[in-house]
Amino acid sequence: MAGWKDFRQIVAWRYARDLKIRVDEYLERPNVRRKYKLHDQLHDAVRSAPSNIARYARIAKASEVEVLNHLIDLRDQRLISEDELMLSEHAARKALKAVVGLIRHLESTPDPPRPPKDEEPS
Repeated sequence: MAGWKDFRQIVAWRYARDLKIRVDEYLERPNVRRKYKLHDQLHDAVRSAPSNIARYARIAKASEVEVLNHLIDLRDQRLISEDELMLSEHAARKALKAVVGLIRHLESTPDPPRPPKDEEPS
């Protein structure tokens, strides 16, 4: 990975994980669990972002936007408070900002030179 020895060093991954931990608290609530489809979609989306950071940063970004949408839906259904939405939205925006920065970094970093054809492994 570009300058990282381990994916846990990537700030975007850390923020995505922080968001996941926060959202997991909501997912444990009985009134959220009863909303099966929303619960499952939010569960999948919030896990997708950190797991995709290292390989698929754009997918991770889309997952974080999806999480933000589901959090707004939770608030609209009165399953989380306005304060909880604001705190979670802050965490989501922090994660989004970090993954956008990662995408920009990756796009601006040239690919390493390819070895000459006679040195490529078969």
